[in-house]
Amino acid sequence: LMNVQFAVKDGEIYVLEVNPRASRTVPFVAKATDSAIASIAARLMAGEPMSNFPMREAYPEGVGPDTPLPLANPDTLADPKTPWFSVKEAVLPFARFPGVDTLLGPEMRSTGEVMGWDRSFPLAFLKAQMGAGTHLPEEGRLFVSVRDDDKTRALAGAVRDLAGMGFEIVATGGTAKWLAEAGVASTPVNKVYEGRPNIVDRLKNGDIALVFNTTEGAQSINDSRDIRRVALMDKIPYFTTAAGAIAATQAMMARREGYGVRTLQG
Repeated sequence: LMNVQFAVKDGEIYVLEVNPRASRTVPFVAKATDSAIASIAARLMAGEPMSNFPMREAYPEGVGPDTPLPLANPDTLADPKTPWFSVKEAVLPFARFPGVDTLLGPEMRSTGEVMGWDRSFPLAFLKAQMGAGTHLPEEGRLFVSVRDDDKTRALAGAVRDLAGMGFEIVATGGTAKWLAEAGVASTPVNKVYEGRPNIVDRLKNGDIALVFNTTEGAQSINDSRDIRRVALMDKIPYFTTAAGAIAATQAMMARREGYGVRTLQG
């Protein structure tokens, strides 16, 4: 059992450290795969052969998050095609430290983690957000400002879906133009340096319920600092990657169909 920490810079992957120990990921993976991976790892390191831990057979039809665990022998290696999705979300303590920037780096900043589990990825993601204290809105205004590399058909489709759910779209100039070309209507709003009233003013006034904001370059990241701070202090859901924004949209759409909650142990 190894704990590996990576960093990515300019498209290159770097290994920061490798430790022969369990990390907070271990209990998540154990629940997600229904395998006693810590026990298996310890027994392997003590000299037991790999043959003592056979690959698990495929799960039968109907097995999933609504079935009590354990579902199988925990000393078997997990079937990689589990009939459920597991999402881990970090819990960050930024709200406890006024003035701190919420921008993440290679340092460990989370104080805990939560897990969302469901038959579908959107609902698993929704549950993970709920567990971390993020309430995805059901209505209101969505602010969108994304870097050029994230102006994709998939993200435009996500914004279009939210508009279809009744959200009003507010966007900075370049993003508003891109959305218009994709057939999505939006209301332009000033960036912080473009004068007032700007997006920070609208956030402080309670006009914005959800934020999709991706940045690139030192100037853009610095310009978004006030947005990040206001969103944090006012508990406005804030997604800083296109993938996160798309997943949040899928979760909000899936929520309308309902979801269930039960204990993992039954």
